[in-house]
Amino acid sequence: MLAGFALAGSTVEASSLLAGITVSAAVGGPVLGALLDRAGQPGRLLAGALVMYAAGLGTILVGLGRLPFAVTILIAVVTGLLGPALSGGWTAQLPRVVLGDDLPRANALDAMTFSVASLAGPALAGGVAETLGAPTAVLVSVVLIVLALPTAWMLPARAGRARDSRTTSMISDLAAGMRVIVGRPSLARATLTSVISCVAQGILTACIPLLGDRVLGGAGRGAVLLSCTALSALAANAVLARFPRSVAPDTIIWASALVQAVALALATWSQPVVLIVAVLIAGVGEGPQLAALFAIRHREAPEHLRGQIFTTGASLKITGFALGAAVAGPVVIWSLPSALALAASVAALATLAFFATPSATTASPERSLNLG
Repeated sequence: MLAGFALAGSTVEASSLLAGITVSAAVGGPVLGALLDRAGQPGRLLAGALVMYAAGLGTILVGLGRLPFAVTILIAVVTGLLGPALSGGWTAQLPRVVLGDDLPRANALDAMTFSVASLAGPALAGGVAETLGAPTAVLVSVVLIVLALPTAWMLPARAGRARDSRTTSMISDLAAGMRVIVGRPSLARATLTSVISCVAQGILTACIPLLGDRVLGGAGRGAVLLSCTALSALAANAVLARFPRSVAPDTIIWASALVQAVALALATWSQPVVLIVAVLIAGVGEGPQLAALFAIRHREAPEHLRGQIFTTGASLKITGFALGAAVAGPVVIWSLPSALALAASVAALATLAFFATPSATTASPERSLNLG
């Protein structure tokens, strides 16, 4: 987004580029998850997906300012098909390395790794963009993804034999995964609430360059706001990891959406100190919501569909984020406070969506984990 803003000079084109690389995840996520569930060596598949994602980022970087912007957007959309390989594809492997009662704490620690990355990433992007230019920040992203390849390659193999892909078709597996997501009320509520929350987060992210420019004195400095959000999310998840069973994950899902709504409403004041406080509060909502979502997915997902449920959930969130960023672009140009107010309204809607979705009345006999 920073590179698009720097080279195209347009908030609309910058948010469109961000939307392009995220919106297609809704298609790529379920397919990648189904392939992971069938793979005997899921880490090798993740490694391949990372290579292709890094190659896509490099192609976008080369194309910016050289190719027609529509072509660059198309490249971003194709690259975005592999976006869930950066998130849900990894988390789905957690039960293979952590078992039993250690899983709730490990789940919170896993969510903390997302916060650490979200803390370091925007700060690094903003710093590199300010000193060496936004295109160099994209190049740094490519290098970091490549550095993750050895870890992906060494992920443990599936215990026993891999699933026989001849027993069921890919379409059958995809349909089964969607039935689980929609059919298990707890998982459906958590998924819907988190996706709507991501729409609000996408709107906020699209506001970041302009917030940095108008409030903090530089578009690149807006990335610091994302790091502030990640910092408070990390702190909140550190507390959650210490007391992993203190609050039920279902409760955290809706309460965290409400916290984000309050934070985004506060951000409409567009004053430096108030804005920083607002994004810190937003992180207190975002971090625990992610950890709670992971806990619910682990609790509800059948083992043979775990990868697909995680990557599908991640892809839906990424797509929600993309829609928020796309919608926000024109609104930000018209009125920055209005865009932030819209984000606050969407976050509040996420809380309402949780309670509007029917809750479970009976426990599923297939559930084997109770994470609180």
